[in-house]
Amino acid sequence: MLSMINIDMIISMLTFPLSFMFCSFQIIMLVLAWKLEAESMGFFTKEEWLKGMTSLQCDCTEKLQNKFDFLRSQLNDISSFKNIYRYAFDFARDKDQRSLDIDTAKSMLALLLGRTWPLFSVFYQYLEQSKYRVMNKDQWYNVLEFSRTVHADLSNYDEDGAWPVLLDEFVEWQKVRQTS
Repeated sequence: MLSMINIDMIISMLTFPLSFMFCSFQIIMLVLAWKLEAESMGFFTKEEWLKGMTSLQCDCTEKLQNKFDFLRSQLNDISSFKNIYRYAFDFARDKDQRSLDIDTAKSMLALLLGRTWPLFSVFYQYLEQSKYRVMNKDQWYNVLEFSRTVHADLSNYDEDGAWPVLLDEFVEWQKVRQTS
């Protein structure tokens, strides 16, 4: 009896319009994984799949395809998005590690914040050149809060706030760039 369901199998079972963008598909798969309460990236256990499909009321691929708009809409709900964002940290990290390696963190941040956070491309550049090789959970959670509360021009950034050093150093780096 099959105990794991490979994401590639799911992809091959579903058909998509040619205009369906890969990034859009990736984010839907992340939201689907969140809905399934999947523990590991790349596959779903049979139990996760059956429980999740039952909660989504899907018993065939056509019904699952019809849920894509609903899954995408979860990203527009502030509370659901925060839960998906937080879920993504544990979902994406190696299970024997407490932190995300920086390349995985950058990829997940691009997927989750790349189209909505005006400072994302600058933050990504910062991470590319920084000394950081991992991102811990506190840093991960605070990046979302920072993206939601600090203006793109950094004018409301509170230097005395309780931001992780990673974000303090990012602001300092960006301010130097802005004055150059």
